[in-house]
Amino acid sequence: MIAIATEQAPAAAGSPQREKFASRLGFILISAGCAIGLGNVWRFPYITGEYGGAAFVLMYLVFLVVLGLPVMVMEFSVGRASQKSAALAFDKLQPSGRFHWFGWWGYIGCIVLMMFYTTVCGWMLAYIVKLGVGEFNGLDAAGIGAQFNGFLADPVQQVGWMLVACLLGFLVVSLGLQKGVERITKVMMVCLLGILVVLVVRSVTLPGAEAGLQFYLVPDFGHLFAGDTPSEQWANFADAAYAAMGQAFFTLSLGISAMEVFGSYIGKDHSLTGEALRIMGLDTFVAIMAGLIIFPACFAFGVNPGQGPALVFVTLPSVFDQMPLGQLWGALFFVFMSFAALSTIIAVFENLVAFTIDKWGVTRKQAVARTALLVVVLSLPCALGFNVWSGVTLPGIGDIQSIEDFVVSNNLLPLGSLIYVLFCVTKKGWGWNNFIAEADAGNGVKFPARIRGWVTFGIPALIAIIFVMGYIPKIAVWTGLA
Repeated sequence: MIAIATEQAPAAAGSPQREKFASRLGFILISAGCAIGLGNVWRFPYITGEYGGAAFVLMYLVFLVVLGLPVMVMEFSVGRASQKSAALAFDKLQPSGRFHWFGWWGYIGCIVLMMFYTTVCGWMLAYIVKLGVGEFNGLDAAGIGAQFNGFLADPVQQVGWMLVACLLGFLVVSLGLQKGVERITKVMMVCLLGILVVLVVRSVTLPGAEAGLQFYLVPDFGHLFAGDTPSEQWANFADAAYAAMGQAFFTLSLGISAMEVFGSYIGKDHSLTGEALRIMGLDTFVAIMAGLIIFPACFAFGVNPGQGPALVFVTLPSVFDQMPLGQLWGALFFVFMSFAALSTIIAVFENLVAFTIDKWGVTRKQAVARTALLVVVLSLPCALGFNVWSGVTLPGIGDIQSIEDFVVSNNLLPLGSLIYVLFCVTKKGWGWNNFIAEADAGNGVKFPARIRGWVTFGIPALIAIIFVMGYIPKIAVWTGLA
């Protein structure tokens, strides 16, 4: 491991010295841990199943490079140049104040993300126990679906497991950047990768797994253009492209400054494009491997992989039940899922705590206490939204969790990414030259300056398309056209 802390100016009187990662490996694994989460191991497999497999994966990888990578480098650059969280980064880099308000965007985005993420992480933790004790033994998908619905309808279980997820996350963050966040996340990530490999080997060696591997790894572009008429075919292709673009932002947690804070904890030994490529590569590796667990297993046991969000919580437990030692493999799968979700929770909690420390000058313990109380209280609507408050819905969107997810995925992530781009490429913001100088500082891959036109015009155009397409079906419902 290579230490990356650089020399700092002496801290001002009464101002605590800014914490740093103890190693470059810590920065890479924690940043990857923030990106690796439910977007990889839950959302990516089921939307890949819905949109036809390998052809969709290729489209997603293209958008990940042309959209996700530049924005990730920008977030890291803002953090490293300012050595501050989003609370003060824009104030420091642009004294004129046009973008100062944007610091709050990241804070609100991370809060809203945690409002439903903690509840879903609680489901993952609960399923470790449920699979481990054999609660689903002998049940088919319908029986497991009934069990899952009963679980959602129980407010005590929903709130209880949400609190467990919050407790674990804030306990790690309370220990500090190096002793808590870095040390524990590194262990979790190593365990996650180890479990991932074991599960992949088990899945691809199942009798009948070949059909799943072909579906997942051999592109059939006919899936992207399904339909009886040219208009239907192009509509299906547009839907798939929109899903791929949205997934590129969702999986990397871009646009809400979740990555920015980690840039503020590192020095200038290595270029940020190279670091972003490593993190994105690790994130993509986990997503691809998650598919290698799910699709061969589904095809081996004759299960449709395009069943949407229920794939993980309803369909897969029935698949594990049919395997030899299925109780063990099922519990191990949800340990993997829980580590992925917790790595994101810990990273985002650290972001919120760092914002609180920078903004109000409090100690880490005070920041953890304030943030923990806020997150727990604001997470209650989602936990209760499947039972006590199940009647709270929004037409065209759904229940409380769906509303919160819509706010983040369809609004805060793409628009926040757009603002990062504008901040880094326009003279009214930080400016292109400042961005390039920061991104290229250190050894390693340099940001390709020749794509300035694409970054300045192409990325904003695609983000605008993502934003508008996300609202078209909602507006159709709201206006009675759907």
